[in-house]
Amino acid sequence: MHYWRLEPSTWGAGLDALRAMGMRVVDTYVPWGAHEVSPRVFDFGQIRPRLDVARFLEMVHAREMLAIVRPGPHINAELTYFGLPERVVWDPACQARTPQNNPVMLPILPVAFPVPSYASEAFHEEVEGWFEACVPVLAPLRHPDGPIIMVQVDNEGALYFRDGAYDQDYHPDSVQLFRDFLRLKYKRPSALRTAWKEPEASLTFSTASPPTRFDAKSKEELARHLDWVEYQEHLLATAFERMGRKLGELGLDGIPTMHNFPLGEAATPLNPQRLFGAIDLVGLDYYHHATPSEHVVLMRRTTELAARAEGRDVPAFGAEVGVGFPPFFAPHDEKDSLYTLLAALAYGLRGFNLYMAVERDRWIGAPIDPHGNPRSLADTYNELCEALDRVQFFSMKRQTPVRLVVPRSLRRLARIAHAFGPITPAVFQIIGAGFREGAFEETPELGAGSQESLGAISSAESFVRAFERALLARGVPFAYAGGETTSVSTEGASWIVCATADGLKPDVIGELRARARSGCRVTLGPVVPTRDGSWRPLVHPVDMRGLEIEPLDDLARADVLVARRIEELSLPTFPVDPPDVYVTVHEDDVGPRLVFLMNPTMAPIVAKVGVPGPTTLSAVLGEPATFVRSGGGFEITLPSRTVRVFSAG
Repeated sequence: MHYWRLEPSTWGAGLDALRAMGMRVVDTYVPWGAHEVSPRVFDFGQIRPRLDVARFLEMVHAREMLAIVRPGPHINAELTYFGLPERVVWDPACQARTPQNNPVMLPILPVAFPVPSYASEAFHEEVEGWFEACVPVLAPLRHPDGPIIMVQVDNEGALYFRDGAYDQDYHPDSVQLFRDFLRLKYKRPSALRTAWKEPEASLTFSTASPPTRFDAKSKEELARHLDWVEYQEHLLATAFERMGRKLGELGLDGIPTMHNFPLGEAATPLNPQRLFGAIDLVGLDYYHHATPSEHVVLMRRTTELAARAEGRDVPAFGAEVGVGFPPFFAPHDEKDSLYTLLAALAYGLRGFNLYMAVERDRWIGAPIDPHGNPRSLADTYNELCEALDRVQFFSMKRQTPVRLVVPRSLRRLARIAHAFGPITPAVFQIIGAGFREGAFEETPELGAGSQESLGAISSAESFVRAFERALLARGVPFAYAGGETTSVSTEGASWIVCATADGLKPDVIGELRARARSGCRVTLGPVVPTRDGSWRPLVHPVDMRGLEIEPLDDLARADVLVARRIEELSLPTFPVDPPDVYVTVHEDDVGPRLVFLMNPTMAPIVAKVGVPGPTTLSAVLGEPATFVRSGGGFEITLPSRTVRVFSAG
């Protein structure tokens, strides 16, 4: 609910409608650009009553609700400059830079603008000035004296969606930070020269320059490019840590911090492991359509989030679950919104923020109108919240004994090999395409460099997708475990399948061997790594003791291996027919408690579902209905683009 976009006379009605809808926490941005009336002069309700954020939060507190505040500096919120003051985005000292030293423009409606640099000292000084103004207003309203229980540090920090490997940031302060990063990584200039295959003594930490395009002609030349994209992860983590520390110093210490990853996060420099320590809770944004292709994307994203969150003992949080849409984006209807939320819950989400719950300018389709009047959709969300309470959903767990690991080194390789220039690689992830669809093909200019990169990406991605298909076909529950979070994301697994390219950090192998020693089966493939995560030759061969290598020369062999593991490890199976339908089961200490059935297709389907144990399935949402086991399973009709939820009895 965006207080500054609504008349204060409607705040109470909007909050009451939220509470009646089952919401317990109010999430709001605090927009720098709206509150700044002239350079470093701010209005918090003294001039315009709708900017009185303290009064709004006091009204939240009076209703015994809680609050998450999101002071940016970047908030997006469909604002013209993403919540930043116009003077800041047009200040050359604050702007991110292209390789040609031009401002990095974001072509967004209604006005394109140059994006800030996360390394710019001038930008950070401006941000600190904003925090010095807003935090004293917010800090007295921390829980328990007020409603604030969490603060967001920045927003969707994927370099303002200009996140191609060579789009940015060549700002002088960023180049210096890159050199500092190299010094931390390599320690000695001679080690840098060896890694970059630069024999000239003129290459030092003070002269190293970032690459400006993918021009590696062999795998030996990949290290410089991979160092650059790893640095971009470091850049974001450093910026967020600095912002979060300042918020704490000024008075918002002692409450959790959060950050939300946008769609396509796997193809961006946002690395949850790098943020660990600076950010307490990393959530995802959900703006999916109810279609088969987007269902698979949602499944991959949410299971990875849930596995990581569970390993860290924090809730898997949907920081923005789309309800409605801005008028200049592809439209979502009510079925899209409900399907996305329920499917995300099915795959492990344990908290969600409806964005937007209360409608405002530049938004269509929220369940509460700008005057605080609930629409029919509000009843549906209230029913859902009541049902989740009634069945004690948050005490349940979705068991995922199989984990599919996609190492960060593979994602970095895909970023540098992205072939579509300013079109972010995240777009390919959002539409359900893989890394290989966006990568270079072999070209005369790049020669073996492009061929080897494309081959590594294609082989590793084919490997993990083959196991995904085989697990889905036999109804074995699994989760993705990506990036650098293997140690926490594979906690409790019975079988780990890790996609490997020629390069893999030795630490990952060490973590997988530790899992194998504890009794977990670990399968790597299709190759044995001979290089590290920066594609430098390993000094010593990988110690593969306790690990099994599967080249998967025939992709159909994945099904054979899955069948074997079901028998060897007594893996649970929840088969469903036809394969267009998806099923997840949530359990407590007694056994299966809740069953989600998902049909993302445009046609109704009669599904046959096998869930061992229960004799009945009773609808938790919608019209009352109970289905009795027959012939070893249940036969249930699923309307198109619908998720049905059942309690097991």
